Amino acid sequence: MKSLAKYLLIAVVLCSCSAKHVVYYNCNVEQMLPHDVSSYTQGLFFHDGNLYESTGQYGESTMRRVDLETGNALQRLDFDPAYFAEGSCILNGKLYVLTWMEGVCFVMDPATFEVTGQFPNRHQGWGLTTDGTDLIMTDGSSKMFYMDPETFAEKKSVTVTLNGHPVPYLNELEYIKGKVWANVYGKDQIVIIEPKSGVVEGVLDCRWLQSNMKRNSRMDVLNGIAYNPETKEIYLTGKYWPNMFKISLKDRDK
Repeated sequence: MKSLAKYLLIAVVLCSCSAKHVVYYNCNVEQMLPHDVSSYTQGLFFHDGNLYESTGQYGESTMRRVDLETGNALQRLDFDPAYFAEGSCILNGKLYVLTWMEGVCFVMDPATFEVTGQFPNRHQGWGLTTDGTDLIMTDGSSKMFYMDPETFAEKKSVTVTLNGHPVPYLNELEYIKGKVWANVYGKDQIVIIEPKSGVVEGVLDCRWLQSNMKRNSRMDVLNGIAYNPETKEIYLTGKYWPNMFKISLKDRDK
């Protein structure tokens, strides 16, 4: 019995040492900006100082380069109504745009928005970002998929967990300072993920954002994270939201 107790104690110690302390944050709004209420935001990111946004819904799906100060589209491509556009990102001079149920990832010229190719995708397309080497994709489950940008072949998948439990409905993604930030569909929160292990290290409470906007009848869920590496600024928005927010993080425990 002493030997069994000893091993149980060792197991408890090992588990407690490997458990990651989750930091909970509130949003500090630094600036509130206009956002096009016709945009069902799916992907949002900066590249070379420009803000890009992909929007969804059949018959409404677009790819846009957006004026941050006004929310207006400076450049726009309307997808065929048969496609429901989802997450997007740029890697190695190519713009990638997922589709939801159509099994296609479009490859585009980021300067002209010309479609230059496409890859089959056996998953549903939800969120998309890049760590500078691979494309990182979600499909609405608790997994992140690492895809080869040259072939769109799946290299590996990682299950995202919060306090040991899988986090489903992972949606739009953004790679920020070595971590993956992910919207959780239907929740006013963002999880901050260690990309190799999938362990959630932080949770950002965004409930306050919606209460500070003038609501419209189509206004939908939080979805849209953009990090500008040139200014170190983070922006959040949502589907059909009238505003975009520049935010900073405030640790709840401090």
